[in-house]
Amino acid sequence: MRHDELLAGPPTPGIQRLTAFEDDERWIGYSRAEPGVLSGWHHHGAYDSYFYVLGGTAYIELADGEQIRVRPGDFALVPAGAVHREGTEGDVALEAVVIRIGSGEQVFPVDEPRSGQSAGG
Repeated sequence: MRHDELLAGPPTPGIQRLTAFEDDERWIGYSRAEPGVLSGWHHHGAYDSYFYVLGGTAYIELADGEQIRVRPGDFALVPAGAVHREGTEGDVALEAVVIRIGSGEQVFPVDEPRSGQSAGG
């Protein structure tokens, strides 16, 4: 699949996603967020989301306050139902390959979690 053949992917505010492959149980694509972007709070329903960072530096903030920092060459996992948001750091856009395994809708925007709220709701 060539980059110019990728289709628009499931939207998350502030993040561009492009679809390479998709069926009822998986989504594989490319994600890009410009420097200084902070997505809205959301979760990915029944999908586990695996990331491989190609470029840029970012953090994934979970509803319980934990932050996972990623940079080029890092892998990360956001488990199904985990309420989170992503933010970019530095002056280079975040670029990542994303693989989601699960089913159903992929993006569920949520209100900002209260301190200590468990992931998923």
